[in-house]
Amino acid sequence: MQVLDLKEGISLRVSSVLNRDVKQFGKKHLIDDDDETCWNSDQGTPQWIQVDFPGLVSLQEVHLQFQGGFVGKDCYIEGTLNGITSRLLEFYPEDINSNQVFQISCSDRVSSIKIVFSSSTDFFGRIILYKLNMFGTKIS
Repeated sequence: MQVLDLKEGISLRVSSVLNRDVKQFGKKHLIDDDDETCWNSDQGTPQWIQVDFPGLVSLQEVHLQFQGGFVGKDCYIEGTLNGITSRLLEFYPEDINSNQVFQISCSDRVSSIKIVFSSSTDFFGRIILYKLNMFGTKIS
């Protein structure tokens, strides 16, 4: 298992950005390795992050670091391969600031994933995420 480089060759999309202020709260802050920056979604549910990989991967872990009070609840990860989407994992993060690790027990190959936050601990449905890391194996 290796860390998947989310800076090289991927396409990253998010459901929304707070006040459309991509400079301060945009998706790039999910993977910039800066503890002071974050992706901050706008209000509403669901919120999501989509990662399109340059090749096939077998995903084994997803690491997320939220801002307490703005944490996803009732979350799941979908994987897509050849246009067919399947649910890889349902998970329930704690409402804390620490890095949280979610293990994916299947070894399905995927070309993209979507992390969906069906609801939030925030009354308005906002998500604040400081870090996104993934571990797995590159297939091609």
